[in-house]
Amino acid sequence: MATATNTKANTETNIKPEIKQTESEAPFTDKATSVAHDAVDALSSKASVAESSVRKGASSSAEALSEKQLIAREKLSECTTKTRAFASENPLATAGIAFAAGMLLTSLLRRK
Repeated sequence: MATATNTKANTETNIKPEIKQTESEAPFTDKATSVAHDAVDALSSKASVAESSVRKGASSSAEALSEKQLIAREKLSECTTKTRAFASENPLATAGIAFAAGMLLTSLLRRK
């Protein structure tokens, strides 16, 4: 058993120096790795700036959409109020308009 442990320890010791020699004998690989890391770092910083810009644009778009939605709701409410007022002031005209709209819609649907 002691022999197997010593052989195993010798094998591990022999492997590590070979790896170290391979790394030091490959300057091209080391340089390529360094360049790749630098490129990834540069890309990361540019992506961070792009992400920040997109987030700001999305935030401002959401605010603008919210404002336009509020304006549209106010206009819809105003039109609804005016329509109700017209209908209560002119019930006969409202009935005539509803009848005409119904006839028009019916004639358009029958022509299919």
